[in-house]
Amino acid sequence: MRILIAEDDPGIGDVLEYSLSHAGHHVRRTSAGRDAIQLSPGFDFLVLDIGLPDMDGFDVCREIRKSSNIPVIFLTSRGDEIDRVVGLELGADDYLTKPFSPRELLARIKAVARRTVAMAPETGLILDRPMFSARFAGRELDLSRTEFELLECLFGQPGRVFTREQILDAAWVDGGCVTDRTVDAHIKSLRRKLAPHDCIETVRGVGYRFKAL
Repeated sequence: MRILIAEDDPGIGDVLEYSLSHAGHHVRRTSAGRDAIQLSPGFDFLVLDIGLPDMDGFDVCREIRKSSNIPVIFLTSRGDEIDRVVGLELGADDYLTKPFSPRELLARIKAVARRTVAMAPETGLILDRPMFSARFAGRELDLSRTEFELLECLFGQPGRVFTREQILDAAWVDGGCVTDRTVDAHIKSLRRKLAPHDCIETVRGVGYRFKAL
């Protein structure tokens, strides 16, 4: 998964980045709450420290929840029950009190990911990232890994126009020799699999967007 870490302690941040990267995840770090809000749409998971220097982690989560269902695990030195309750009521998926082991965090991330499903009621589209599976209008879609990443990118922010370059960055996480025509070919294949529903719209001269039916 693409995991964003919002943690201002360099030592803890180093350990988390190493552990999550070693486990095969794509990791980016920030020490600022405002950066976490701006960056979160491009990630699958957020590990969020409550005690950030510019914003309280609770406020960060509250702001993110206005537009995103990204899974969130809070990290905090606060062990009070009221803090745990507040964090969960704000929409956090789990809560980990410092000190903790990276192995425990990895286990909790896996547990949250297993139960995290993205749904669009308007279209009946269900994406299950841990299984890389998708159901649409009651039927299973036979998607390649790249097609899944591409669909999740567009579906994650319906109505937003993504340029081909942004789609390449989001869907081709392993890099490789790809071009704009590669994106167009995968969009064409994805449209075939979503037919007869027309949910991916071409914005001429810009790129593509997912539209609700």
